[in-house]
Amino acid sequence: MGHLDHATFGWLTPALSYAMACIGAALGLRCTVRALATTGRSRRNWLITAASAIGTGIWTMHFVAMLGFGVSGTDIRYDVPLTILSLIVAMVVVCAGVFAVGYGRDRGRALLAGGLTTGLGVASMHYLGMAAVRLHGEVRYDPALVALSVVIAVVAATAALWAALNITSPVAVTVASLVMGAAVSSMHYTGMLAVDVRVAPSDAMLPGATAMQFIFPLAVGLGSYLFLTAAFVALSPTTGEREASASAQRPVMSATR
Repeated sequence: MGHLDHATFGWLTPALSYAMACIGAALGLRCTVRALATTGRSRRNWLITAASAIGTGIWTMHFVAMLGFGVSGTDIRYDVPLTILSLIVAMVVVCAGVFAVGYGRDRGRALLAGGLTTGLGVASMHYLGMAAVRLHGEVRYDPALVALSVVIAVVAATAALWAALNITSPVAVTVASLVMGAAVSSMHYTGMLAVDVRVAPSDAMLPGATAMQFIFPLAVGLGSYLFLTAAFVALSPTTGEREASASAQRPVMSATR
């Protein structure tokens, strides 16, 4: 049995992964608030931005945390197609959950359906990401801890969507984002506690890419996307600001006629 280390770089990877989860949650909440204040194409675009921010934040959190994952007695590689598939799954299921909330007429049913869909999708993303791990040995899971991680994912997703529907204050959004980041990180590390690796030493070359060859550059790219999206949201005027600007321009236009 190999010794598992979930923080080979100390607190660096857990702290960075938590920060990514919080940033993605904060952006998703702010974009959803903007979406619910609009209609038509604008609502759709804000919801897509919200889903991409949350999905990116969750996926980046997972794989930044995985940068600190090590097993004694074996190297670790990642299957590239499966890793990319896990990113696509994160985006698609979060998008489905956010759209269920954004367009659902019955908010209660939409919240439950969206929370369940998104939570199961987040768990699927996590275990797809783990299925992408290549090492010399066999990976096993504790079923009870796996089930607990899925429950945490569903509860966290439902809470996130509830916050998107009910929280509008920037301070409240910040607090909710910190809580959501903690919930998503808890799901990840609960899932990792379920892992048991039985190492079979070998000199054979492992297939796939190392974390630094593939995961790190992709995580940096997605992290940059989150920061650029944050700048866009911060600079984009709210519905209230646009209405105030339009109201201020009406007297000026009337006076020039």
